[in-house]
This record gives sequence, structure tokens and C-alpha cells, in this order.
Amino acid sequence: MSAFVIDAFEFCKNDGHREGATPLVDMRRLAAESVEKSGDISWSIQGGKTRQGYPALTLAVAGHVKLVCQRCLQPLDYEIDSSTMLVLGENDEDADAIEVILDDESIDVIVGSRTCDIRELLEDEALLALPQSPRHEVCPDTGLLDRLKTDKVSPFAALKNLKAGPEEK
Repeated sequence: MSAFVIDAFEFCKNDGHREGATPLVDMRRLAAESVEKSGDISWSIQGGKTRQGYPALTLAVAGHVKLVCQRCLQPLDYEIDSSTMLVLGENDEDADAIEVILDDESIDVIVGSRTCDIRELLEDEALLALPQSPRHEVCPDTGLLDRLKTDKVSPFAALKNLKAGPEEK
């Protein structure tokens, strides 16, 4: 069994803790979002229980990725720094019931697993930390964008040539 595969319920029961760093290139989905594939994502996972006694995992991820600015299409440095608590249910019905009891939008309730690959949970957390539409505060070079705006031909320009009044004939 992989060192990253845990029994999530036992991990929580025993207040398990793991931390490390994973190369960005090993996180395929996150690497696909990044312009550069170098660097590491630091992470930690802590097992425990909620105040109500439900098993819970606290995940934290941090690292640097380069995204594409949606405004200027240039690389954008972005720092991931996120943590979340995942409360575990035995099955879908149990998870739904726990969610109703906790009634807290900031806590996610998921179905736990006895063969949980924490790499997937950590990569999910890193992906959720990314902005939906990454943009610089102030774009460094708007030359490409400016050229696109000025070089764009109006779709109505051709109509101007078609309109030939009786005085022009």
C-alpha cells in the first residue's frame, strides 16, 4: 500500500499527522493549470474530531504556481495558501445527516474511505484555492491586448461599401 493511502477513519481516531512537499509536476491536474511545472506544493494533513465527535481531516496546502492572466494572457504569479476541514461520514446518507447537524458552510462533509489517497484530497484543495479567472491587479504589458483592440475590424465595415446611394451611381 502507498504511503499516501490511509484509512481516513483510523487516521482521525489516532490524531494522525503527515506533512511534506510534492513536486507540482506530480499533481497532474494542478500542473495542467500552471504555465510552469517546476516547484513544490507544501502540504499537511491532520486527523482529529469535531466538537460533536465526528472524524475530521484538516488539510493545508501552500506553494507557488504560474497561471495565465485572463486579461493580458501573460504569466501571473500566484501563491496558494489554503486550509480546510473535511468532516467524514461513513456513507452518503451519514454525510448528508452530518452536514445538516453541523449547519456550517465553511466545513465540507465528505464520504470517508478506508483506502483514502490523500494526494487526491491535497490536489483538490490546491485546485479549489485557484482563482476562477486569474488576473493581474495591473497587467504588466497590455501591448498585445491593445493591438487586438485596434486591429479588430468592425463586422459592419463591409456594409458601408455595400450601401451605394442613387447619387453615387
